[in-house]
Amino acid sequence: MFDALRKFLSDLTAGDKHPARFEDNDYRLAAAALLVHVAAIDGEVTPVERERLHAIIKQRFDLDEEATDELVAEATQAEQQAVDLYHFTSLINRSLDEDGRRRMVEMMWEIVYADGRVTEFEDNLARADRAAPECRRRAGARRAGRLRPPWRSRVTSP
Repeated sequence: MFDALRKFLSDLTAGDKHPARFEDNDYRLAAAALLVHVAAIDGEVTPVERERLHAIIKQRFDLDEEATDELVAEATQAEQQAVDLYHFTSLINRSLDEDGRRRMVEMMWEIVYADGRVTEFEDNLARADRAAPECRRRAGARRAGRLRPPWRSRVTSP
C-alpha cells in the first residue's frame, strides 16, 4: 500500500502521471470500492482486513501486485468521495450476472469475517442482497476451512 502511495507521489512530482487504469465505469473499481466500504464501515480497517481485501481483489480480478495496489488505491478514493453506494451497486448489477453478484456478496462476507467479529453495521450492509444468507453461510464455511473459495471461477463483464 505504501509502495502505491510512493509511486503516486513520484508520478506527480515527475509530471508524467499516467491516466487511471480503472475507469469510472469499470465494474472492478465499483466492486473494489464496495469491498473497501465493507472493510471500513465499522470505523477501523484492521491489518487483517486490509490483507484479506488485497488478497480477494488480487485473486478475484486476476491482477498482479502493482495493479492490485492501484485498484485498491483508486477504490479507496472513489469510496471516500461517494455520497452513497448506488453508483457502485448499480454498475455491479448491470455488469454481472446472478452468479457474479452472488460471488460479490460472498466477497463482502469474507471481508466482514476477516477480523473475527461482525459489527451491526457490517451485518446490515452485507445482508442487503437476497442471496445474503447463503453467501454468509458459504463465506463462514470458507473461513472455517470447510470450503474452498470460488475466486478462480472469475466472472467477466459482458
